[in-house]
Amino acid sequence: MSQRITHQRLAEIVEGELFQGDPNGIVTGLNSVSEAEPGDVTFLGNSKYLVALRKTRATAILVGLDFTEPMEGKALIRVPNPTFAFSSVIRHFGPPARDFTPGVHPNATVSSKALFDPLKVSIAAGAIIGDDVVIGAGTIIQAGVCIGDGTQIGEDCLLHANCTISNRCVLGNRVIIHSGTVIGSDGFGYEFIKGRHAKVEQVGNVQLDDDVEVGACTSIDRARFGRTWIGEGTKIDNQVQIGHNAVIGKHCVIVAHVAIAGSVRIGNYVTIAGQTGIAGHLEIASQVTLLARSGVTKNITEPGAYTGFPARPMLDGRKAMVAQARLPELMERIQKLERRIAAFESEATKSPA
Repeated sequence: MSQRITHQRLAEIVEGELFQGDPNGIVTGLNSVSEAEPGDVTFLGNSKYLVALRKTRATAILVGLDFTEPMEGKALIRVPNPTFAFSSVIRHFGPPARDFTPGVHPNATVSSKALFDPLKVSIAAGAIIGDDVVIGAGTIIQAGVCIGDGTQIGEDCLLHANCTISNRCVLGNRVIIHSGTVIGSDGFGYEFIKGRHAKVEQVGNVQLDDDVEVGACTSIDRARFGRTWIGEGTKIDNQVQIGHNAVIGKHCVIVAHVAIAGSVRIGNYVTIAGQTGIAGHLEIASQVTLLARSGVTKNITEPGAYTGFPARPMLDGRKAMVAQARLPELMERIQKLERRIAAFESEATKSPA
């Protein structure tokens, strides 16, 4: 931890209001609600942690603007978004960011045809840079990264160790790619010809616009022709599969283990929760939220939340899930009714006409 600061200075750092506590009190570090010790600052980002907050040993707490509960002996700082504001605390108390060190490591393999200013980029040992690659100023390429021929990378990008950017892909500015991810793998395209699966050539590319971030071990397939396109500001989690020629709009959030088939078109501000699957050649409107484990089998044309398999509006989907959970009970009731009907019919046949 880097230094001691007063409660008032902490409030200034997070652009908040100190509404309870001594402005001259001291904090020296940070931690979670449950693990904080005296001298630490913590935050309440979710109301389900309120019980734990009441027991916390932290000295200072970031809370929302509507928080009114008094907490004896604590410094309380109101901010619009405690979770986001806590990032400023982390930057202050956390380990210092490593300085940008420009240059090309002697153990990197860099084509003489690559275009970049070696005084404005950082290329680590074991990186491989192909022919006609263009790299913008401020970009960091960590160890073992492989960049294929003809790829264009914008400014201030960060390519973590051992990711792969295949031929002719295009990355905008401030793009982040995490380890193990492949951008531009071949699309999964085959035709069944004469009893065999014949590979269909995939000659397009992948385009990631400004401020896209892609998590670890994710695969984004190149287009069969044209481009697979991820819009500005979209954030993609670990272990996501995006098929060839998919188009994903701006500022979307795609959570882990999502699978998006080829030629899907997704609008802006879409949230896709974990383990959701989307069938090929479908369209999803802007401002749609797909809840976890949804299965999308047809177009979604209206904003809103959807759930279930097949995905339907959230209220309908939850009714279907409740009905499904009751199936064993309903089956038992039906079987009892069938037995009663059979008994009545049997009695009826025995009765004299």
